[in-house]
Amino acid sequence: MEQIIKLENVDLYNSLYGLETLHPLISVIDLTKATKTVNHIQMNYGLYALFLKQTKSCNIQYGRTSYDYQEGTIVSFAPGQTVSVDMIEDEVAPKVYGIIFHPDLIRGTSLGKSIKTYTFFSYAVNEALHLSEQERGIVMDCLEKINIELEHAIDKHSKALITMNIELLLNYCMRFYERQFISRSDANKDALTKFERLLDDYFQSELPIRDGLPTVKYFADKICLSSNYFGDMVKKETGKTPQEHIHEKVVELAKEHIVDTDETVSEIAYTLGFQYPQHLCRLFKKRIGCTPKEYKKMNV
Repeated sequence: MEQIIKLENVDLYNSLYGLETLHPLISVIDLTKATKTVNHIQMNYGLYALFLKQTKSCNIQYGRTSYDYQEGTIVSFAPGQTVSVDMIEDEVAPKVYGIIFHPDLIRGTSLGKSIKTYTFFSYAVNEALHLSEQERGIVMDCLEKINIELEHAIDKHSKALITMNIELLLNYCMRFYERQFISRSDANKDALTKFERLLDDYFQSELPIRDGLPTVKYFADKICLSSNYFGDMVKKETGKTPQEHIHEKVVELAKEHIVDTDETVSEIAYTLGFQYPQHLCRLFKKRIGCTPKEYKKMNV
């Protein structure tokens, strides 16, 4: 079985490629300066990482998905993800730039509190960010600002300035991803149509009784997207999260059962995949403003 390197600190990554470590918790990566070559490697990240690829020189596999890492592409990884990288032969100095940082660096900072909002860290590699030339320039400028701080003697301002510049970089990536969602609007609409069809199919089958309420991951897997990318795409296109769409569907179906059948609330809840009737009652009242029994009285 292939060995998986547990990437638990910054220095381990730098030592793999022969790069200098200026700070124990963060490093700006420039693989054009690498003094060691790694043709194939599989890493389990214990760090946050974001890489900009300026030329085609390697292929990445994350989970079951293989991705041809093209020019001008950003991919990012969060702690807990396992990634395989294969370098293309004859590529001596791949133009890969980026940043890796340990979770301890941002602990107790505003970035530490907001890091989960940067959901692109958990996107699949086939959902990578493709940048324009101007956008690449912005990313490189952010990396340079961070590197300047790393080369500066550490003082009481260092941590704040480093984390602020990381946050600036991540905010730009959020903006670029939103632009990419817009430019892929037609493909997104196709995914939404498929989501609606899958939602209908799920509740017309025996799956709710067998498996319970569907998860966002269930639909994301069916559409071949990561849960985070799928969630962000649906929210961008509709203004609602996939979970809200699922709840809307469940409540509409519950209303039909309440008005058109003599089923009890418990029977309806079971049919729709709820483990306990009170969960249906709570969701129903939250969205409609009354309980299922009150709704039935008003509509009989």
